[in-house]
Amino acid sequence: MASFPNLRFDFDIYPYLTPELPGVDGVIRHQPSDFQVYEVPAYAPLGQGEHLLVLIEKEGLTTRAVFEFIRDRLHINEAHIGVAGLKDKHALTRQWFSIPARYQQRLERLQELQNLRVLDWGLHPHKLRVGHLRGNRFRILIRQARGQSEPGPAGVGPKEQVEAILRVLERQGVPNYYGPQRFGLGGMNPVKGYELVKKGKVHSPSWLKKFLLASLQSLLFNDWLALRLEEGLFDKVIEGDIAKKHDTGGEFVVKDAAQENPRALRFEISATGALYGKKYREAEGAARALEDRILQKYELERHHFASRRGDRRLIRFPLTEAFVEEAPEGLWVGFFLPKGAYATAVLREVMKKNPEAGELESDLEETEA
Repeated sequence: MASFPNLRFDFDIYPYLTPELPGVDGVIRHQPSDFQVYEVPAYAPLGQGEHLLVLIEKEGLTTRAVFEFIRDRLHINEAHIGVAGLKDKHALTRQWFSIPARYQQRLERLQELQNLRVLDWGLHPHKLRVGHLRGNRFRILIRQARGQSEPGPAGVGPKEQVEAILRVLERQGVPNYYGPQRFGLGGMNPVKGYELVKKGKVHSPSWLKKFLLASLQSLLFNDWLALRLEEGLFDKVIEGDIAKKHDTGGEFVVKDAAQENPRALRFEISATGALYGKKYREAEGAARALEDRILQKYELERHHFASRRGDRRLIRFPLTEAFVEEAPEGLWVGFFLPKGAYATAVLREVMKKNPEAGELESDLEETEA
């Protein structure tokens, strides 16, 4: 079997949308409270129903740790526990859980878990499920930002540098790269996924096979996105693209790129990339040829992913509510992201490096909802 060293995930090899704008370097997550994530729910509790929606603030805890505490210490069947998405361990986060309303009196025991507070709760007719959120609001401290003690050329400080980058991202969108959380320790999961599709049957649990194949799908998507950036096709569509409308989520095949590109430039539509599987909408023509270049690079074909359902993923996502604040400890950068988007994709442009590089990278929890 051929060896492809590029199958190992490396965030630093992908092109930036803003290469001409210098980054501020720096460090994130020096302590959990430097990285704040507030879940924005899709709906508020209605005040009646058989389920209890519970807003929890946690620090230094994975979502799974809270889930297991509810299951084991509050003695609630895990099938009855709901959550909208996973949140980082190395962060201060607020997120919603749901439990059957009949267990409301057990909520007091939840605060026995160190570094956790119950902030609010309310009744609702339905259990919370993955994806039941609008997105997440972030507030992140970048310590040791380059140039914070001394302004750069022409008196431009790091705050102004970050603001310039954020303005471009607000206008053109953020490259929707999968972040380090998706690729495992040392970025090696795509390599294992590749071995799986090439060797066929491998004695591994089914959940592990799905996880490794998903990691390979994600790496191929990242490579496709990088190719579109290199070809100047990030905020454009071409013939055969499967484009998605940002307001309704509707997908369509691009037949006339010249007609559709004004909509792409207005951020009304965007191209989507393939997450290969048995049930995904296939691109056509020139767009399919671009996808084929990525598959051929690794000697892969679409049938290798027949065990996966498949999907399409937007090439970019909108950045809103962005701000920068200077503080003695560093730069606070804030923004709102829709569900499914990674904050690391924004920070990477701002810092001009992999923001999760180092030992912390292997201990992150998948945060995409």
